[in-house]
Amino acid sequence: MAGPHTRRGQRLARLLRLAVRYRPVVQAGMDGLAWAVALLFAAIVRYDFDVDEVELQGWVTLALVAAVVQFAMGLTCGLYTGRFRFGSFDEVAGLVVATTGVTVVLFGVNLWAPGNNLVPRSAVVAGGLIAGLLMAGVRYLWRLSWERQRRPQGEGCERVLVFGAGDGGVQVISAMLADPESPYLPVALLDDDPAMRNLRIKGVRVVGNREKLAAAAVEHRAQSLLIAIPTASAELVSELTDEAIAAELTVKVLPPVKELFGGDVGVADIRAVTEVDLLGRHEIAIDLPSIAGYLTGRRVLVTGAGGSIGSELCRQVHRLGPAELIMVDRDESALHGVQLSIEGRALLDSPDLVLLDIRDQPRLARLFAERRPEVVFHAAALKHQPLLENHPGEAVKTNVWGSLAVLEAAAASGVSRFVNVSTDKAADPCSVLGYSKRIAERLTAHVATQTDGVFLSVRFGNVLGSRGSMLGTFHAQIEAGGPITVTHPEVTRYFMTVEEAVQLVIQAGAIGRDGEALVLDMGQPVAIADVARRLAELAERPVEIVYTGLRPGEKLHEALLGHDEADARPVHPLVSHVAVPSLSPDAALRLEPSDPVPAVIEQLRDLCSGVVSGQRSL
Repeated sequence: MAGPHTRRGQRLARLLRLAVRYRPVVQAGMDGLAWAVALLFAAIVRYDFDVDEVELQGWVTLALVAAVVQFAMGLTCGLYTGRFRFGSFDEVAGLVVATTGVTVVLFGVNLWAPGNNLVPRSAVVAGGLIAGLLMAGVRYLWRLSWERQRRPQGEGCERVLVFGAGDGGVQVISAMLADPESPYLPVALLDDDPAMRNLRIKGVRVVGNREKLAAAAVEHRAQSLLIAIPTASAELVSELTDEAIAAELTVKVLPPVKELFGGDVGVADIRAVTEVDLLGRHEIAIDLPSIAGYLTGRRVLVTGAGGSIGSELCRQVHRLGPAELIMVDRDESALHGVQLSIEGRALLDSPDLVLLDIRDQPRLARLFAERRPEVVFHAAALKHQPLLENHPGEAVKTNVWGSLAVLEAAAASGVSRFVNVSTDKAADPCSVLGYSKRIAERLTAHVATQTDGVFLSVRFGNVLGSRGSMLGTFHAQIEAGGPITVTHPEVTRYFMTVEEAVQLVIQAGAIGRDGEALVLDMGQPVAIADVARRLAELAERPVEIVYTGLRPGEKLHEALLGHDEADARPVHPLVSHVAVPSLSPDAALRLEPSDPVPAVIEQLRDLCSGVVSGQRSL
């Protein structure tokens, strides 16, 4: 049976719903009443609270005039037409304009009324100020009551500590408290800024900085920590995640600003912390439209178009308006996926999709001769290092000879810009993948000396979310119940998102010079063991971490630049331009991929170190 407080709340909610339904009429009536009260009170004060001195007939006349003029001014300013969100700053601004207009009209009516003034002239001015305050106060109380009625009641809601009292915190708390169906109830705020110490947002108080996290979680019976800072660095997310886990809180975040549709934060934007948040993004500021003019209206060809890098490259290039986008891959399912992501359909009947293996040199040459691409992004490659250590001949056929076939076809057809997608493993290589990609860089540098077009390479580290990446493996292992396998407790790697990797590739085509490799400053390398530990801690059940030891050809720490490469940054402070020595195609063609595995690896290593030489013109 409902108690008296519940019944009173239900009656209040019904009254509020009726008031909202008939809002223009209710507001106009309340505003007219506010003018009557304000004029009467101002007149009483003017006569030192001697009510008998007030001319009631004059007051009634002026109050009626005020009500009529207020209604007319309110319609003009949009107060009674639903133009403004109730209780918003825009409505208050309209209210100020209307109140000022009514005051001016009343002053004139009172001044030129037959006989004496209806009320003292000072009472009109004071009444206008009081009426404005009353009308604004009523709106504030109305909105406050309405918002309190709409607040989630806490039953079944997840109690959330919010870290960050800035714009993100204000927006997300407002969104949570404005939705009675919200699954989250903010119970307290945390912020490291001392200036925020006494702040309240919608009644939610800042209770301290991050050092108070554990105590606040206990005091407010919180279940989760929400990091409400869209610009939060990986270091901050990682530190808060560790503290939240220690306090037995789950961790949620807001996505980066660039992922927020329209820039506004809502309840739907709240999500669980991901490896991208933990690893962070050393973002490079790139204004793609301003640098990508070399793509707009041009014929662009992408090899490896179905891969992680290639497909994102196709999506970004497509948005820049090329005359033609030719997507080349040997995987028909991958082509199906990239067409679906770009066009929203995947009939596989477009001439833009080309099912072709870059090892097929005759077909590749014919494709270039027929379609005459002007810009080429070469992203096709074999990339899984352990497999290539066991099958180095395949790396020769695809990463070396396949790349050479693409380079020769591009040079023969007069391509104006060619970007070879490389890897940080090409810097001081010690693996089959690193050797083969370094050779591809050097072949690109050689072709740059033989043609009129700009031929260059771009080099970056591990890409978050790419197929077969370390993080995908970790997630699969966690879902299977573990263990998570890490090669070495001290192994580190550089990471970036696929979107940023592709932006760098596109920028390379705009600012890179013949024969060089462009390298992004990716910040500090990430300890893989730390990532594994955090993901294990965030898992729903305990997961063990097992160290398996470094595999053949694997480095403990990757380098972005080779020991003999100079770090020059002539164009962008985060992009290094590295000179790459050329390598004759004849030397690459003398490789013997069918030899025993150790022999092939030795040939690749020798070719990288310059033991093998030769010349061949294109």
